[in-house]
Amino acid sequence: MAKSSADDGELRRACEAAIEGTKQKIVMSIRVSKSQGVWGKSAAKLGRGGAMAKPRVLAISTKSKGQRVQAFLRVLKYSTGGVLEPAKIYKLKHLTKVEVVGNDPSGCTFTLGFDNLRSQSVAPPHWTMRNIDDRNRLVMCIFNICKDVLGRLPKVVGIDVVEMALWAKDNTPSVSNQQNAQNGSQVEKVVGVEESDMKVTVERELVSQAEEDDMEALLGTYVMGIGEAEAFSERLKRELQALEAANVHALLESEPLIGEVLQGLEAASNCVEDMDEWLGIFNVKLRHMREDIESIETRNNKLEMQSVNNKSLIDELDKLLERLRIPPEYAACLTGGSFDEARMLQNIEACEWLTSAIRGLEAPNLDPCYQNTLAVKEKRAELEKLKSTFVRRASEFLRNYFASLVDFMISDKSYFSQRGQLKRPDHADLRYKCRTYARLLQHLKSLDKNCLGPLRKAYCSSLNLLLRREAREFANELRASTKASRNPTVWLEGSTGSGQSVNNADTSNVSEAYAKMLTIFIPLLVDESSFFAHFMCFEVPALAPPGGPNLKNGSNDDDANDDDLGILDIDDNDSKNGKRTSELAALNESLRDLLDGIQEDFHAVVDWAYKIDPLRCISMHGITERYISGQKADAAGFVRLLLDALEDRISTQFARFVDEACHQIERNERNVRQLGVLSYIPRFATLATRMEQYIQGQSRDLVDQAYTKFVSIMFATLDKIAQADPKYADILLLENYAAFQNSLYDLANVVPTLAKFYHQASESYEQACTRHISVIIYYNFERLFQFARKIEDLMYTITPEEIPFQLGLSKMDLRKVVKSSLTGVDKSIMAMYKKLQKNLTSEELLPSLWDKCKKEFLDKYDSFAQLVAKIYPSENIPSVSEMRDLLASM
Repeated sequence: MAKSSADDGELRRACEAAIEGTKQKIVMSIRVSKSQGVWGKSAAKLGRGGAMAKPRVLAISTKSKGQRVQAFLRVLKYSTGGVLEPAKIYKLKHLTKVEVVGNDPSGCTFTLGFDNLRSQSVAPPHWTMRNIDDRNRLVMCIFNICKDVLGRLPKVVGIDVVEMALWAKDNTPSVSNQQNAQNGSQVEKVVGVEESDMKVTVERELVSQAEEDDMEALLGTYVMGIGEAEAFSERLKRELQALEAANVHALLESEPLIGEVLQGLEAASNCVEDMDEWLGIFNVKLRHMREDIESIETRNNKLEMQSVNNKSLIDELDKLLERLRIPPEYAACLTGGSFDEARMLQNIEACEWLTSAIRGLEAPNLDPCYQNTLAVKEKRAELEKLKSTFVRRASEFLRNYFASLVDFMISDKSYFSQRGQLKRPDHADLRYKCRTYARLLQHLKSLDKNCLGPLRKAYCSSLNLLLRREAREFANELRASTKASRNPTVWLEGSTGSGQSVNNADTSNVSEAYAKMLTIFIPLLVDESSFFAHFMCFEVPALAPPGGPNLKNGSNDDDANDDDLGILDIDDNDSKNGKRTSELAALNESLRDLLDGIQEDFHAVVDWAYKIDPLRCISMHGITERYISGQKADAAGFVRLLLDALEDRISTQFARFVDEACHQIERNERNVRQLGVLSYIPRFATLATRMEQYIQGQSRDLVDQAYTKFVSIMFATLDKIAQADPKYADILLLENYAAFQNSLYDLANVVPTLAKFYHQASESYEQACTRHISVIIYYNFERLFQFARKIEDLMYTITPEEIPFQLGLSKMDLRKVVKSSLTGVDKSIMAMYKKLQKNLTSEELLPSLWDKCKKEFLDKYDSFAQLVAKIYPSENIPSVSEMRDLLASM
């Protein structure tokens, strides 16, 4: 007989290696073939060792878990390298059935049924053993494990239990041992050990030894050759009756023994009752003891928890006390320390500690449960007292410090402009000294924002005195050192005469002085605004570089970065848009206090320049516009307002000059009679030329508005003067409009506003010429052209053939008119020329006017000749060509 794979030590060690780390112990391992079962098909078709069979190893394993033992059925397969690896695992407690496949005649194929399989619709796999011994060996091992561990056996289908018992007896030697129970009874236990060291223990067989002997005796009788079943049955009945009789007899004989046994049982029952009573007493005592133990454990747990809590509380209190402790060096510095420059580092450190200490006692830095504790309240009050004391001392010091700095500078005259020397204001030393306390102001803001208001006012009040003194001294010396001859403001007055040299004085140094005033002080004021905004902790955006485009000398390089205090923004997280808007409003209000009053000195320079040369207002206006375009409406808002006010003042002064000049023009109409070209016409050309020189590409609107007002007044005044003497009105108009065009021809080509008035004068000139020429022509040829007008009027109502029969329009009347008007026509034409020449004061206009007059007369005569040819075709008059030749010869 071949050796079974259950005895293969190498196989068992391979199985143990495959499940290493699972804390399970291999009880048995055996090789099998696996084939998939199919419902409704014969298992024989799958055949042992068929194409569908796969080699597997079944292993029984156990695992101890305290007092309990768990049993498993493991399925292991061979990997590609021939190494065993786990495939499936089943718990034996779920094994419900062991069934031998009936279609396998060898009986070596069986299935295992488990009650916890998820899919019952799939047929369980078929396990095929090499022989019946291997099958019985595996099944007996499973049964023994189920008895010992689970206390029950699975259902067996297709296997004879008696046959299995006989096989187990033949293949397992028995060793009988006795075990004593608590009740004194003896239990026989059979332990089967396989010859090949199976390590499978069979503790209780399927049948007892006595039953097995009876079965052997019975089977021996059957083997001895009983021929007929009926005879054998009769024999068994007789033997059964004999046995029953023997049993009854034995029972009767054993009555005394039974009585003794009953007495023994009664005594044992009494002992058991006593034992039960004692156990009840012990149970009560144990229950009380258990309750005491639980109470002790509860108190012990509470004590341990209290100990842990006390330790945590001590640690937390130590941290809190560390927060509440005030270092004595900081307390001394905050309450009575000096603010000298050498001590500022200690003051800043004390401020930083105080700020962090106050914040540390506020939510969320401090746990809310501590907020209302007495110690925290007292310490918070103490810190608030320290804060108020320090803020009061620092504010008082800074107010006095600002005032002392400015007083020192004002008392030293070398800081300001003096006679013969313009002094550029220099605040570098002042700002350097202020920067020493910039960080202190930051901390004062974080400690108490309300304290900054009085400090800002004190700084503004002190520095305002210095700035106004500097501006006043500078402006006074600037005006004193500027030499310029004064130009009269009588620009357009007719009584001045023809000489215009009085307006040719060079006054450019006046506007240069104004530009120098702006160049020096506007960047200074912007720098001061920027420095003040940052020094006094206003949360506003950074300022643009001071000054505008094309500025002379630029801004002061020494002060270019004066607004950079080299400090960090402590309250950076508080910068919000809405807050910045309110901060900007507060800053502009403070800047008004800082710079208010300084505009008076700028106004004085503007007024001085106006008195010297009013036209310099144009240059100053352009200079101011350039500075305005270079300033943004930011923290230097007051500087923008100052420039706007200067621009308005310059515009007002220039408007005053324009009004005075217009008044001078209007005075001309009060004269008795005006002949020739009015004086303000050429003077306006001179004035416009000078104004264009002062514009230099700027202040175009200002000058255009002045032009509009000047010309409007000039033309209106001219019309009034002309209306005063209707006889010579057209002559006055055409001469002045012609003079206006001649004097402004060059400027009108480059100045759109003057070009518009040039065209207006041209139209007025043409109209005046037409009217004057018509008067002269009608004066000498009135009858001729009145006759023509009558004909033209009748042609609207009657036919041309009927006109010669109208009263006063007959052929005879025509001959009379022609004879009286055209007889000696050359003399009449010469009279027209003399009439045109007689009242004209501008001789240069005569040729053009005479040409216009001849053309107008020829046009009128041509119309008359056409009417005569149409109405009086038989009448002869001088032809148009003859009249044209006559005029050409004159």
